Order: sequence, then C-alpha cells, then structure tokens
Amino acid sequence: MELSTLLHDLHLSPSSEKPLPSASLPPITELLSRMQEKLIGVSSESERISLIGHLECLFQTADPHWLFCPASTNQDDGWVELRVSYGSLVSALIGCAALPLCEDDCGSLPAAAYQSVPSRAAPVCSALTALLGTLGNGAGHTGLLMTVGPPVCVFAVTHFQDQVWTSSSSRAAAKSLQEALLRAGGWRDSAHLLMGDGSQEKRGILGGILDILQPQLTKDSWQRCEAVKLVFAWTLLQVTLPSLSPHLPRLLPPSLLLNDHHRPENCMLGVRCLHHIVLNTPAADLRQFNTAEVLYQALFKHLYTTEAAVIQAVLPCVLDLLLVLETPPSSLSPSSSRRKPGHHDDVLRLVLTHMEAEHKVVLRRVYASALPPYIDRMGVAICRHLRRVERVVLGYLEVRDPPEETSRLKILEVLQKTIRAAWPRMQCRVDVLLRCLLKLLLDVCSDSQLTDPVRQKLTGQTVLCIGLLDGCLDGGLQSLLQQVDSSCCSSEMLRCLATVTMTTDR
Repeated sequence: MELSTLLHDLHLSPSSEKPLPSASLPPITELLSRMQEKLIGVSSESERISLIGHLECLFQTADPHWLFCPASTNQDDGWVELRVSYGSLVSALIGCAALPLCEDDCGSLPAAAYQSVPSRAAPVCSALTALLGTLGNGAGHTGLLMTVGPPVCVFAVTHFQDQVWTSSSSRAAAKSLQEALLRAGGWRDSAHLLMGDGSQEKRGILGGILDILQPQLTKDSWQRCEAVKLVFAWTLLQVTLPSLSPHLPRLLPPSLLLNDHHRPENCMLGVRCLHHIVLNTPAADLRQFNTAEVLYQALFKHLYTTEAAVIQAVLPCVLDLLLVLETPPSSLSPSSSRRKPGHHDDVLRLVLTHMEAEHKVVLRRVYASALPPYIDRMGVAICRHLRRVERVVLGYLEVRDPPEETSRLKILEVLQKTIRAAWPRMQCRVDVLLRCLLKLLLDVCSDSQLTDPVRQKLTGQTVLCIGLLDGCLDGGLQSLLQQVDSSCCSSEMLRCLATVTMTTDR
C-alpha cells in the first residue's frame, strides 16, 4: 500500500474528535518506517512541513491501541520492533530541525546559518507533543516512553534556550514539548525526569540522554555543534546527590574539556559544571582514583588568568574542592601538631600575590569579594600569611572604588576576620593599620560623591576595625584616639571615633 493511499484511508483531520478505527490497517511499524524514509529523503521544505503535519494528525486522531500495539505475535519481539520504529521516526523528525555543524572544531557559525532552524523546529515540536500526549494517556507504555524520552528531551532543551537558533515561537513550542514529556511520564520536574525516584515505574532518562550526547562530546567533535555543550550543562546541573556519583565517569570528562577551553564563556561553563560535581558528589568518590587532585590541578591554573568572570567562578569552586582534599586549617585543635603548609596555603598565597599587583578595578572587586571566605577557612593559620594580608589591606583601602565601594568594604571585612583570628599577632601591626584606617575615615567623611548608605557602611566597618585593634592592645588606643587634632578632621569623623568603646570583642 502506497503511503498516500494509506494516509487517505486514515482520513487524517485535526478536527476529528474520535480515534479512527484500526481494523484492516497495516501494522503501525510499517507506516512509521515509510514516514521515516519520506522525512529523510524529502527535498522540498513545504513537503517536509506537510509530512510533519500528517504525523501530528496521525498521533492526534488514530486509535491509540493501533498506534502502540506490537504487530508481532511474539510480544517481546513486537515491543522491541515497536520501540525501534518509534525511536527511528523520532530521530528522523528531530533531524528535520537539526542545527548546522561547523566545518572545523575551532570556529563558530554566523547567526545567518541558523535562520531557517526556528521555522523547522516549531512543527517538529508540535508533532512530538501530539505523540507524547497520546502516549501519556495510555498505560503500559513505559518502555516506549523511555525510548523516545531521551532524544525528545535533548531536542526540547536545545530549542527552549535563548540562542541564535531559536525564536520566541520555537522556544514556546519547545517548552510545551518539555512539559508534555513530563506529563507523559508523570515526572514532577526536570530533575525528576532525569533522576527518577529509584523505582522501576519512575525511572529517569539520564542514562539515555548521556548515550545521545557522549559521542558528540569528544575532544574532536564537541565544538562542531553549538548546542551540545549547553544541553550537557543543563543536564548535569539538574542532577544532584545521590544520582550524580554513578554517572561521574561520563559527566567528568566533558566538564574538563569545557574547563580547559581557551574561550572564557566555555571555560566558565566548564567551571560551573565542575563546581556542581564537587558539591553533589561524596568526598570519598572524588578522592577515588585521585579525581579530586585532577580537579584541583585543572582549576588551579585558572588562578593565573586575567579574566575577571573566570576568576569569579573559579575561586568559590576551589574553596569547596579544598574541603575534599584536606582538613580545613580552621578546624584543627590547639593540641594538634604543627600544621604543614597545604593546598589552602598555596591558593591563598597565590591569590594575595595577584591582589597586590592587580590594578584593574573589576578584578580587584572580584578578588576582594572572594577573600573573606578564605580567611574564615584558614582560621588562626592565617598567621602564616599576615604580611601579604597586611599589604593587600593597605593597598586596597587607599584606592577609591565608586560608587558602591565594594573593594574597600570587602577588605574591611577581611581585616576584621584577620584581627579576630590572629589577634595575638596584631600588636606589632597596629600602628600602620591604625594610620591607614584613620586616613580612610578622613577620606570617607570628606567625600561628597559617596551616597549616605555607602558612607555609613564604610564608617561603621572602619570604626569596628579600630575597635578590634583597640581590643588587641587591651584598650591602649583610647589615649591615642583622644589626641586626634579636631582641627584636621570633620565633626562626623570625631563622632565616629567617639563610638570606639573601652571593651572590644576579640
């Protein structure tokens, strides 16, 4: 029977409300095979759209029993044949809206190359949504859903992102397709779709998605399609404990590939993936096969970059990874033996060294914002780095950072944490630090460009630092502060100094 005759006999119509009878119809696998051949071999765009429309009508109006019933008398073989047929048809449908590939592995296509993709993606989404709608209304189709679910999910994620190959209409269609997939399988959300809940009835499709993505995520091929890295990152970021660990061997290599790339946007995506892996994989699994050390070396080299966005992503990631590699210095008891320098010291030493020489405002803000958690992590072990910390504090407090004064505020926080952790060592540094803080207070009180909220924050944090230094000297700064020449400073500064109390919390 010719395809045109078969479609005519089915009386396909979007307005039909009742399923069409399946009596005397050929097996669905025969029709699916012919439709697949037509979709692959069609040369005209209008003919392709027409074929996709016929498929959509078929899924909406045909008898579900005929659509999803094995043709073979052998049930096992019949279900395998049915799954293969639907899997092949879905792949052919998705291929109608496939993204063009780059000729090489180091370039990217212009936006014009994707011009026709959105108009192709929207009808494909509609046809697949119709299939999932009918599939979800029946029972016992779990195996079939697990076959078509992974490629449908990859396609939907590719096209619901705001990228050059999507439009508002194609993104809306892709989101509707993703929602139809969730409804068909009874999954709560995307994370549940990928991970399942551990039962046979509600399995996840993460393994199937990785089967599709993995051949495209090799060192030689991952850059040929712009969407692959985005789909991979979206998939990985949905997976949490304890589902991530079993798939770690398949998730880690692509993340490292992205992390090692020279383009900052790819590098940041890789760092984000690695950070997610660190947060959602048990420490014991990361230590196995020296994986944590591999991650450390891959991330540590980024500390030499001058890309502010990369540094901003790397520093929190490294901080969390250090917890896997070694015991936090701040958690060591006083009775412990002398601690040897470790990874924490290496990272902090390099960060402080770069901070001293950094002149770019954006990078100074990034470093200053990331430093307080490192000081907390070091605890009393910060004593090893006091000279560098002092130079950084003095250098950053001298330079304005309008309008929010982020660098100064964060460095004042660093100074407070350092004084509290290493107060017995601060006495010899009080003179130079106090001179810097008083100069800062004078500058802030006389700076007319600062907004009142920012000025209040700066003065409050500065006074707190002076109070902590006073505590290190058991109130020894009181007499010095009272000798401040009132003719050289404003009344506002004098009021701030008056708030320094006799007793200070160490």
